[in-house]
Amino acid sequence: MIDIYRLSRSMLLGLVGLMPMCAHCQVQGTQGNVAFEVSTIKPSHAEGDSVDRMIKPLPGGNGYMARNFPVRLMIALMYKVPVRQVQGGPKWLDEEYFDIDAHADGVHSKEDLQAMFRSLLMDRFGLQMHKVSHEGKVFNLQVDGAASKMHDNPAGPGMNIPVVPVGVGQFRGQGVSMAYFCWFLGQQIQDKERPVIDETGLTGTYDFKLSFLPDSTEAVDPEALPPELRNRPSLFAALQEQLGLRLVAGTGPVPYFIIDHVERPSPN
Repeated sequence: MIDIYRLSRSMLLGLVGLMPMCAHCQVQGTQGNVAFEVSTIKPSHAEGDSVDRMIKPLPGGNGYMARNFPVRLMIALMYKVPVRQVQGGPKWLDEEYFDIDAHADGVHSKEDLQAMFRSLLMDRFGLQMHKVSHEGKVFNLQVDGAASKMHDNPAGPGMNIPVVPVGVGQFRGQGVSMAYFCWFLGQQIQDKERPVIDETGLTGTYDFKLSFLPDSTEAVDPEALPPELRNRPSLFAALQEQLGLRLVAGTGPVPYFIIDHVERPSPN
């Protein structure tokens, strides 16, 4: 989820890109040179596997904050790709953590705030990247039947997180676009290492509830699972049964972001 993450260190290295693709192109940080008015960056001194990692827009829409976050994961989230598709760069991108407080000159949309954060990565960390696209394995998200079972929500998510967990393998979607949903699905099937490509033709934003048996429990004896999980469908079956969607294995262009240059942040 691009808006807010609370992750343990063991979860960081598995975090699908839906941006325009080209064979080899420079990655731009913003549109219209949008930037935060004030930003502070400092090393995080929190330690331990259970420490929260957080990144989110400020509730009023006037800034962004990050706590105890590694730079490679910041890049992956702001460009909506799994970490495995952000390649190159020094080891400290994964091993050192930072706290960031960034404030804008007024209220902005989430898209503008994320563009500002990309600009911050370029300006303060000297980030330079280029993007390449290689043919690879993907999952195509399609409507299963005449129509989906999701509910239209033209208002969108506002400043809220579009998809939030409400239990183990249970999620609630509010004003979710298919671009965001494809990215979310990619995080649930990271072990498959297949980006999810939108082929639904759905252009609106939607509400839904989704409940499934997480992949992490597949190797567990069903009798050892909590009762509420034992009869859950797989994610693939849940998409069909609950949302009227399906994932179809195929091949397609997979984007990779290659780091050409990055440095520890400039002084505040």
